[in-house]
Amino acid sequence: MILIKAMLVFILVVRSCSLCVGEVVTCSNIVPLNHRTDNVSIVDFGGVGDGKTLNTNAFKDAVYKISQLAQRERGTTLYIPPGVYLTESFNLTSHMTLYLAAGAVIKATQNSSNWPLIAPLPSYGRGRERPGGRYISFIHGDGLQDVVITGENGTIDGQGDEWWNMWRNKTLQFTRPGLVEFANSKDIIISNVTFKDSPFWNIHPVYCSNVVVRFVTILAPHDSPNTDGVDPDSSSNVCIEDSYVSSGDDIVAVKSGWDEYGISYGRPSSNITIRRVNGSSAFAGIAVGSEASGGVENVLAEHINLYNMGIGIHIKTNIGRGGYIRNITLTNIYIKNARTGIKISGSVGDHPDDKYDHNALPIVKGIRVENVWGVKVLQAGLIQGIRNSPFTDICLSDINLRGTNETKSRTPSWKCSEVSGVAHQVSPWPCSELISHQSGSCADYTNAPRY
Repeated sequence: MILIKAMLVFILVVRSCSLCVGEVVTCSNIVPLNHRTDNVSIVDFGGVGDGKTLNTNAFKDAVYKISQLAQRERGTTLYIPPGVYLTESFNLTSHMTLYLAAGAVIKATQNSSNWPLIAPLPSYGRGRERPGGRYISFIHGDGLQDVVITGENGTIDGQGDEWWNMWRNKTLQFTRPGLVEFANSKDIIISNVTFKDSPFWNIHPVYCSNVVVRFVTILAPHDSPNTDGVDPDSSSNVCIEDSYVSSGDDIVAVKSGWDEYGISYGRPSSNITIRRVNGSSAFAGIAVGSEASGGVENVLAEHINLYNMGIGIHIKTNIGRGGYIRNITLTNIYIKNARTGIKISGSVGDHPDDKYDHNALPIVKGIRVENVWGVKVLQAGLIQGIRNSPFTDICLSDINLRGTNETKSRTPSWKCSEVSGVAHQVSPWPCSELISHQSGSCADYTNAPRY
């Protein structure tokens, strides 16, 4: 127990120092890191890290014990020592820290027949992949407060290949489980952990506030379906920083519900900061949507490095989505080897059913993209608004997107429709729908606040 306390003190010191260094800008202080007064080990509850023993009861018993201690001043740490701990899905509780030591692996079983089902999210109306309910995430929390998942870069392994094959073979009965999901929760910290081979989305805070995801590594094969990195969904005050994601879908995708269900639920995502994130994916680097029916606003993404991408920046919506996407700032972004550099599109995404409102047109306004450098980009950009709901107040500034050696004879092109806004120092020069703006930066045009 002395060792555990020493490690927690170390984390507190490192975190405090990172906030003190003047040149490091961070949003991670939105959630205070509490020092836990109690410490338990999974071994105390019969946990065996041999990679074969099933530890589901050990995790459930440990979390139950921590819930009984939750009345104490600052909560409890559940320590996972080195070893491979095979388990079925389990829930967390409030005022707890799940701490993975170096060499600790929490590994999901591949027995989908016993995987619990939960109700669909009300803002989606059904499972995202299949009608009806959905499989619960591997590590789950609902209605919680003050929860930390951290450690010494231990691993949470979803063993997702069986789930991916069910998706490929069209034998899924319900929507696949994510790796970690928090719903209706606040004051969440996820840091210094590796997430590997999620069956579906990796980290999914939904209906949450005050969430920090920092110093994480997320890994999945580029052909693994829908293994998004971090998906803030109808959540506010979310900080995603200093992380690496290599996955089979969007690195970060900000969402807020699906068509008529998201419109009815009406909870937006707002005040999202994405900073110093590096990664690679066959899909998008930084994305908004396409499920954005509750609205998305006040998103800042900066100092992003993207390699071997499908699309660097992707803002996506569709007829029937409704809602709004506004005040989005993307700046200081490097893209190398991408199919498309920047895409803002009103024709992306499917629908939950045939009951969606064809007259529910999304509003896309106040999109600011500046200081973007790209090399080996096949197509510079596409901005495709929606008839009767054009995208407005779009600003592109200081953008240079170069093609590949094979395309030296032709410059990567832009395609635009149903859009208005301005451009300043963009190469190749974008569409005629964007007026040349001479005064300097997008801030002069949009007056978009930084947060």
